[in-house]
Formats: sequence, C-alpha cells, structure tokens
Amino acid sequence: MRVARKFLMDGDVQGVGFRFFAQRAAARHQVTGYVRNLADGRVEALAEGDAASVEAFKHDLAAGPSYARVQHLEEINLEPTGSYSSFRIER
Repeated sequence: MRVARKFLMDGDVQGVGFRFFAQRAAARHQVTGYVRNLADGRVEALAEGDAASVEAFKHDLAAGPSYARVQHLEEINLEPTGSYSSFRIER
C-alpha cells in the first residue's frame, strides 16, 4: 500500500548535512518526495512509498546524521499523489 507522510524535524538539524543525509536515506528506502530547510530552523521532508519503506525512512530521519540532534519529529499523514518520480533537495 502506497502512503505519504510529511515529517518536520527540529533541534540541531540545519547546517549539519541533514538534507543530503535525507536524500541518501530516501534512495536507500526507495521513497520519493523532497527535503528542505524551513525559515524557522526546522527541516521538512515529504516521503511517498510503500508503508514499510516510509516507516524505515522516518526512523533514519529521527536519528539524523552524526552532527545533528533531532529533538522532535512531527509526522503528518497525507494522501499519496504520485507526483514525485525521485527524491530531491529543495532550496
């Protein structure tokens, strides 16, 4: 079953390679979508894929790269649109 989730991470998540980490994790778990920094210091990621892959991606995001410290991860369920053919970093 295909699912879509938006994840919002806060803590020490900008300036630590988080977006590149998320892009590699998305490739590993074969999810599509995007990741971007938000003006308020959080990082936002949207992932679409099968439920197990999106869940595994979420666990990677919660851990973050070695220099990050994710204090909170918010998860929002969305309807999958199928509009993403890859996972990209948005600016």
